Amino acid sequence: MARSGSGSPRQRLWFLTRLALIVLALIITLLPVYWMVNTSLKTQVEVFASPPTLYAQNPTFGNYVNLFVRRHLGVYLLNSLIIVGSAVLLSLVLGSLAAYFLARFAKGRMQQQLNFWVLAPRMIPPAALVVPVFLILQHFGLINKKLGLVLVYTAFNLPFVAWMMRSFFQEIPVDLEEAAMVDGSSRLRSFWDVVLPLAAPGLVATSIFSLIITFNEFFFALILTSTPEAATLPVGTASLIGKTQTLYGEMAAAGVVAAVPLVVFALLVQRHLVRGLTMGAVK
Repeated sequence: MARSGSGSPRQRLWFLTRLALIVLALIITLLPVYWMVNTSLKTQVEVFASPPTLYAQNPTFGNYVNLFVRRHLGVYLLNSLIIVGSAVLLSLVLGSLAAYFLARFAKGRMQQQLNFWVLAPRMIPPAALVVPVFLILQHFGLINKKLGLVLVYTAFNLPFVAWMMRSFFQEIPVDLEEAAMVDGSSRLRSFWDVVLPLAAPGLVATSIFSLIITFNEFFFALILTSTPEAATLPVGTASLIGKTQTLYGEMAAAGVVAAVPLVVFALLVQRHLVRGLTMGAVK
């Protein structure tokens, strides 16, 4: 039952204030997305129209056709999916094992030292690492190779995955593993059959953050690749910036194409993502 008296106008004012703030936040968040989609449907002439049009007067999919027919964006997209998917999968496997060790066996001062050294690589600026990384990959013949980027992205994702998954594993009672081992399971089997299924929401949340970071990575992809056979989507999009002109319509279309895989993946695992972000918040 709604309250009567002096409280009602105050509640309405608070409700309208919250609604206005939500609408403002949505406008600020979605306006760039709308403008990107809108620009991708315009011709090059309409993109530079003054004043700018709020919507495409003559919508066209020519920018998308040019991307896949003339600019070979499909190759860059496929490279990104292969490289990012492999790197995230490898980092989840290796990082989960490292996080399990930190959560179960690293105690006291040892845990503090290991936590620091696990996170230390994330503190180093990428510009300071690009030269040694380039020389190492060049020595092993992995420049302009998908495998080279997979190894680099896996190495940079490992600290983040280990740090995230450690907190999720700490929330799982040790008694469950001990009960499985009493029934005859080994430590590795109990980890696979008991711990990982319970930490699935954490794996999903960690994989999404790792996927976004890796999918959008540009610096190492630009330095370590120079041919379409191994370059990723951010590098292919940057190639649309020419010396004499910038193809804004095609760049906007490339942004839409790049956003689709991440949005689809996030929608598919949305339920697990919410559980993963709140896991351990309530005992």
